[in-house]
Amino acid sequence: MRVVSGIQTTGNLHLGNYLGAIKQWVAMQDIQEKNGGECLFFLADLHALTGNISPRELANSTIEMAATLMASGIDDRAILFNQARVPAHAELCWILNGTARMGWLNRMTQWKDKAGKNREGASVGLFAYPVLQAADVLVYKATHVPVGEDQKQHLELARDIAAKFNTDFEVELFPLPEPFISKAAPRIMSLRDGSAKMSKSDPSDLSRINLSDDDDMIAQKLRKAKTDPEPLPDSFDALAERPEAKNLVTIFAALADRDPQSVVTEFAGQGFGAFKPALADLAIAVLGPVRARLNQLLADRDAVGAQLARGAERASTLAEPTLKAAQKAVGLQV
Repeated sequence: MRVVSGIQTTGNLHLGNYLGAIKQWVAMQDIQEKNGGECLFFLADLHALTGNISPRELANSTIEMAATLMASGIDDRAILFNQARVPAHAELCWILNGTARMGWLNRMTQWKDKAGKNREGASVGLFAYPVLQAADVLVYKATHVPVGEDQKQHLELARDIAAKFNTDFEVELFPLPEPFISKAAPRIMSLRDGSAKMSKSDPSDLSRINLSDDDDMIAQKLRKAKTDPEPLPDSFDALAERPEAKNLVTIFAALADRDPQSVVTEFAGQGFGAFKPALADLAIAVLGPVRARLNQLLADRDAVGAQLARGAERASTLAEPTLKAAQKAVGLQV
């Protein structure tokens, strides 16, 4: 079993990123180690070129994301690298552009959403990046790919491209990757609005807990988090119409690796005057060591870059045979 997954090189990561994605990667790494499989995790810096991002910002955010993953527990049991260091991604993407079809890409929901009404003014990269996503996983003959709701369509496209390539060139080169089913990642919402996801783009810094926040700031933000005057019930389902309360319970459960029902059972009948300090203590205990390790890593950015380079060497070794096989299949000189 070979799991391949990429993550955007966005800076200023917050609790939602940590609980919704990064912690899940660490869990996958542990599972694969036990089962004798492999995990390849990459920073999607080539994909970042489809948006408006300055070169300096891209370079800095790539190192910061890598450092965050390392601080959170990603280590040499997995292969961590940035996409641009492995040219096989882009080379296979170009080959697969001959297999993918315009109609397939035109149906991509994210293309429609991101391009909006200005499709003629959108970049070719924004339109075609799902083909690069397919190359990202197919170049390693990935068997499984972790996907959220917003990426299921892209995994289906990768499977379509793989199947068509295999058929067109009468080869059995690419396995059809399956979605990786792991413990459901919690959906972490804003601390100021339980109906909106926690986001770094929210103008209010009080809406999120940044991984760089110190202990006092974490406690202050949770103390000021929006709630309601009612005490916690004895059933998690009873919070369905109380989004802010449900969000704080969800955060507690995710940080503690507990079922949300067990959390409301423990705090049933208590108000948020008691719950928020307990949540703050837990958040500080979990995030404090991550922040300390992150600061240590960012003090030597060159060392983080060297770690990415070593990961890229390992990834390139795995990717090269697949790229050569694809080149041979289509008649390119190898």
